[in-house]
Amino acid sequence: MAENSSFRQMTEEELRVHIEKYADLIVRKGLNPDPGQEVLVIAGLDQPEFVRMVVRKLYEQGAGRVVVAWEDMALAKLDQLHRSEENLSSLADWELAKWKWRAEKLPALLWLDSDDPDGMAGIDQGKRARSQSPRFPLIKPFREAMENRHQWCIAGVPGIPWAEKVFPGLQGKAAEKRLWEAILQAARAAGDDPVEAWEEHNQTIHRRAETLNAYHFRALEYKSPNGTDFKVGLMPCGLFAGGCETDLSGRVYNPNIPSEEIFTSPKRGEAEGVLVSTKPLSWQGSLIENFSIRFAEGKAVEVHATRNQEALEKIISMDENAGFLGECALIDHRSPISDTGILFWNTLYDENASCHLALGRGFDVCVTDYAKYSREELKALGVNDSMIHVDFMVGSADLDITGITPSGEKIPVFRRGSWVF
Repeated sequence: MAENSSFRQMTEEELRVHIEKYADLIVRKGLNPDPGQEVLVIAGLDQPEFVRMVVRKLYEQGAGRVVVAWEDMALAKLDQLHRSEENLSSLADWELAKWKWRAEKLPALLWLDSDDPDGMAGIDQGKRARSQSPRFPLIKPFREAMENRHQWCIAGVPGIPWAEKVFPGLQGKAAEKRLWEAILQAARAAGDDPVEAWEEHNQTIHRRAETLNAYHFRALEYKSPNGTDFKVGLMPCGLFAGGCETDLSGRVYNPNIPSEEIFTSPKRGEAEGVLVSTKPLSWQGSLIENFSIRFAEGKAVEVHATRNQEALEKIISMDENAGFLGECALIDHRSPISDTGILFWNTLYDENASCHLALGRGFDVCVTDYAKYSREELKALGVNDSMIHVDFMVGSADLDITGITPSGEKIPVFRRGSWVF
């Protein structure tokens, strides 16, 4: 994909001003913490000044305590290379204590993603997958205790290895600056008032979701000349959602900045056909490229990839439900992210430039009156449950999506990559 010639470049002063507005957007519209609420920030080592800026704004917004957990992919890779599989499979008492703290305190969670898309290249994917599986049952009760009970937000900040991957003709700080500009444009943070822009954006997403929900679709069909020929079932009680969300305490937040998607959770076990990827998938520091997935009776039964097929095979076998779908997301091919003409090599951005689906866990919030159901009841309705949730992109300028109503009527939803309504 060629970079759009209209992609905006900024002076150093303009960049500084808009980075400050971006931090404000993340705090006010992304997390929106309650007065006195604790906040957990997870960040790499790439942008410490920006992390400090966000923490300052969180306190100015009224946060009671902000805890920053620093991460480093290079150290994580050393763990994978040198720790035994048995050692990697265990959770130390202090790790369990951290999960317990999160489940009890329900801090708002902010993840500032700057990971190198190739940062885990060369590790043993089998060892990694096998070591993650025993940890999942230990962590799952804490995750379920937090589900829909606190705000969370994922946003991006540039790291130089990531920036040089996106802009291979640039190096170091020049690549980093260019990625900052791209992130700001993709996040609708390059204008005068990003907060107001997001309020309008959320209204647009909610209006379109209401239109979809009025049809009560029972299935979606995907067709593209690249080989995608696929049908997925939807739950009778299912909902399309998108934009800002509301947790069970009534707090409004935006879980992804940027976000262009309107999504639903499909009905587990109802998926047939082939999906062909249109963008690479960066999964835990490994790039999977040029791949396809064939589904039968709802489950991924065959995968092919020109790069890192082993990683894709590990994804669909992480647990017994990893090969089933948890999400169908609709994004116009002419989104602000797509219009940059940039391949970000990062799922947060590339998924919001392209229609995508996700393997693994579904969303409770995509069920009407979800709070009145137990976990087992939600599963019985068709919400998939898994230790993973991995998005992969299938959208393109020639993708058609058709909705099928309960009476069997076929309603065009996307034609040539864009919304019909």
